[in-house]
Amino acid sequence: MADVVLYNTRTLSKEVLVPLEPGHVRIYSCGPTVYSLQHIGNLRPYLFADLLRRSLCLEGLRVTQVINVTDVGHLTDDDEAGEDKMEKAASETGRRAEDIAREYTEQWLVDRRRLNVDEPDVLCRATDHIAEQVAMVAKLEAKGFTYRIDDGLYFDTSKFPRYAEFAGLDLEMQRGGQRIGEVAGKRHAADFALWKFAADGVKRQQEWDSPWGRGFPGWHIECSAMSVRYLGERFDIHTGGIEHVRVHHTNEIAQSEGALDVHPWVSIWMHEDWIVFEGEKMSKSLGNIYVLQDLLDRGHLPLSFRYFFLQAHYRKQQNFNDEAMAAADRGYRRLLALAAELRDVEGPVDSARVAPFAERFHAARRDDLNAPRALATALDVARSSELAPAEKRALLLEFDAWLGLDLVVADPPEEAAESDPRIDGLVAQRDAARSEKNWAEADRIRDALAAEGIEIVDSPEGSRWRRR
Repeated sequence: MADVVLYNTRTLSKEVLVPLEPGHVRIYSCGPTVYSLQHIGNLRPYLFADLLRRSLCLEGLRVTQVINVTDVGHLTDDDEAGEDKMEKAASETGRRAEDIAREYTEQWLVDRRRLNVDEPDVLCRATDHIAEQVAMVAKLEAKGFTYRIDDGLYFDTSKFPRYAEFAGLDLEMQRGGQRIGEVAGKRHAADFALWKFAADGVKRQQEWDSPWGRGFPGWHIECSAMSVRYLGERFDIHTGGIEHVRVHHTNEIAQSEGALDVHPWVSIWMHEDWIVFEGEKMSKSLGNIYVLQDLLDRGHLPLSFRYFFLQAHYRKQQNFNDEAMAAADRGYRRLLALAAELRDVEGPVDSARVAPFAERFHAARRDDLNAPRALATALDVARSSELAPAEKRALLLEFDAWLGLDLVVADPPEEAAESDPRIDGLVAQRDAARSEKNWAEADRIRDALAAEGIEIVDSPEGSRWRRR
């Protein structure tokens, strides 16, 4: 296996992946909190995790990927004094929390499939794993990491000396609750809830019995408990959004390493950056969200959004607006149209000619999932004048096992032609010349456009154009 290099948030450096178990990579990916629609910014983490999984499979590794669904316990704004997002959504809509969770989980799963995101090996819901969460909290209590106050059982971060290391936190600056909200009785600002008690006189839809009283788990404990349940006490890679570094993942590490007495609990931590809209993070609280269906309603293809995602490195912010999405849709349609011409071609493949392209593509893939560089190589192949059609087809099929764009196998959409007022006008003039049997003028327009790299395709339904 060639070296696969990944950026590790824990060490702030690129590292060669060395699986804990030879030949087998175990991955945990933080999943959605399903209290409302999952917007396209929420989909970026799973496109990124899909590239990771596909890349490792291409190396011949066995991959076990676990993704959770947070359907209880995630407090608003990471504030220990806030409401549970599921309970809040249920209260505001008058619906059952489990129905809300089911609806938005299904929307998320449908959108994943539309984007060719492969299914995880395990999809686990927090509400199905209360027993595992209670058991891990009990372990922490037995080891002296916890204390009890009026609203719940908390993790004492002062008992875990490495707490600040992962995110490079300045705990002195957090005194007084600068990072998270004030909760009466908390010993330190960074301390976090492991088990929250049901408030007196308040009937929650989601609450369970525990050794500490009736209540519900804190948000962070679910990922620790479920990852250990399915991947073991140590595993290879944990993925999530960059916003998870300072709170959620820092807390996961503290409670997991505290309960299990291991270090490091996870070998490589990988985080993707945000999709931003007009310079601000796309988020429900700001109201600047698009869901995937919005893009489809505008006439874009589902995989045009995957193509959009591939244009930026997962560790870089990606700016989304209507113009950028329209450009990605046009680019993907052009690539599909070029690839469709290769679908049925046959012929020999010269290994010496295809090798440089394949080497460049896989080098990009192995270098911390460098999708923009890999996509550029695929585009070079599709447009190449050096390669025979059969060689292009072979390379695009090979590349698409990672890109996931349905190249060569997908039908090009009928509406795949571009629109440009000047070129559209020239094509219309040519059509008029042809109808008048003015072949010289028709050929003149065709040749002029050909000099610009524009090819005209004639059919009984009329003429259309495309870039070579």
